Amino acid sequence: MNRSIILGTGSAVPKKILTNQELESMVDTSDEWISSRTGIKQRHIAEDGDTTSLLAAEATRQALEMAGVKPEEVDMIVVGTTSPDMIMPNTGALVQKHLGASNAFGFDVYAACSGFVYALTVADKFVKDKPESKVVAIGAELLSYITDWQDRNTCVLFGDAAGAAVLSGTNDSDRGILSTHLHSDGRLWELLHIPGGGVVYPPSGEMAERRDHCIRMHGNEVFKHAVRSMADVAQEALTANELGPDDVDLFIPHQANIRIMKKVAERLEIPLDRVYVNIERYGNTSSATIPVALDEANRSGRLKPGDLVLLDAFGGGFTWGAVMMRW
Repeated sequence: MNRSIILGTGSAVPKKILTNQELESMVDTSDEWISSRTGIKQRHIAEDGDTTSLLAAEATRQALEMAGVKPEEVDMIVVGTTSPDMIMPNTGALVQKHLGASNAFGFDVYAACSGFVYALTVADKFVKDKPESKVVAIGAELLSYITDWQDRNTCVLFGDAAGAAVLSGTNDSDRGILSTHLHSDGRLWELLHIPGGGVVYPPSGEMAERRDHCIRMHGNEVFKHAVRSMADVAQEALTANELGPDDVDLFIPHQANIRIMKKVAERLEIPLDRVYVNIERYGNTSSATIPVALDEANRSGRLKPGDLVLLDAFGGGFTWGAVMMRW
């Protein structure tokens, strides 16, 4: 059976770091409050000249170098993002331009924090259809541009980052992506959304003044839905592959909140020493959290051939999904 396998990973963050102590001078908050409730100590923030597509391209270059794949060998680029450079062209096309990937086509998937899991699923299906192809799946965000820096409940959460993975086909029945599982529920959109900027509420001076181009979140409700949905879809992935929690070598959940991650791991009965956590250094970078964590785990030697890896995401919309793979 043909499967897709990850050949290389990469990640990139802006140089500027914003600490909790610096946030104390911006809004009514404290390092203790942020740390105890979210697990976040700092986040990377874009500066002038940084764009989502440039950050995504840098992460992809690293992944291509690790994979031994040249830009002109890439067939498809799919980007999960909620903060594109612009409405048109899509971020994938701009990443193609930056890389000089002249033989690739690129596009975006729009699934908020689940964006990389959605992009990876699309890449997996494409590779299964054309095993010889080389595909890049990316999660990239500059959330600092759509964060309301006057809202103490949300501005402490978010950061900027990008992560990428290069996939191709394999005949090795012991390795590769085993299954993917995607869900959404548009009925709950108001709990986590960006009200302005689309055709319902087009850009205007009033919209900017009200900061309605920024993230709006009902935190307590999102927390409950995230824990339940992430636990459920992770269990779905385990069941589909006739596996149990003891089989999982590394669990990489979306890095939204340390309490969410601990609750999900507890429900799944996965020990915390097998849960990858880096939220303290990056904050919630939406679709970038999982690929950045995957790249760190890969480069640090945390991942070894044959390891069973479970990815698990939840995002606005609502969207959620899981990927089970044998490294």
